[in-house]
Amino acid sequence: MLEELKRKVYEANMELPRRNLVTYTWGNVSGIDRNAGLFVIKPSGVAYEDLKPKDMVVMDLAGNQAEGKLHPSSDTKTHLVLYNTFPELGGIVHTHSPYAVSWAQAGRDIPAYGTTHADYFYGPIPCARSLTAEEIEEDYEANTGKIIAETFRQRGMDPVHVPAVICRSHGPFAWGKDPAQAVYHAVVVEEVARMALFTEQIDSHAGPASPWILEKHFQRKHGPNAYYGQAGGASSC
Repeated sequence: MLEELKRKVYEANMELPRRNLVTYTWGNVSGIDRNAGLFVIKPSGVAYEDLKPKDMVVMDLAGNQAEGKLHPSSDTKTHLVLYNTFPELGGIVHTHSPYAVSWAQAGRDIPAYGTTHADYFYGPIPCARSLTAEEIEEDYEANTGKIIAETFRQRGMDPVHVPAVICRSHGPFAWGKDPAQAVYHAVVVEEVARMALFTEQIDSHAGPASPWILEKHFQRKHGPNAYYGQAGGASSC
């Protein structure tokens, strides 16, 4: 079942240690087949060096395990809520990458200080609020997904234009059109989080980049008249 998607999700998971986004088993990637109404996610607590495509777990959008001998990631309910809330998402990743986690532990958005950030995120990367004691007791993982959805709804943010969030005292979630793009965005989150920290170390009163330069950089890559890159291929700048 969904063998090609399992392979893609496996490969995306294996990219996390290669990109230094995870320590031990501190991360997971999933990918969804919208036509089938199923998503594939990493099993819980399996070391990356032991992971195989056949180990990936298949879930339905009601939260039932459709295939797989292993237990799914402990963050499965968060992925489930996000897939059900945002139909644009094709892949989701969660890590505990240190720079992004540092901003989450401080309870602060990652500010849009420059064009590197604006190339991928239309504004700051938001920090979702802390869960209440009742929310944690009721269903920690599902309510994590719900407060992410709440954050985007309250701020009027488009999850396609801001493909990531950091959760207070927890860490980042990122997403994309497929598992590979979700991991790509997770890499960018960590890098802009690092740059933002250095910016504030140099100047604690630094302000965000001007709205017109942020607008220009986002729109030239993602807008209706985007002109970044080569048709049918990748590019750098």
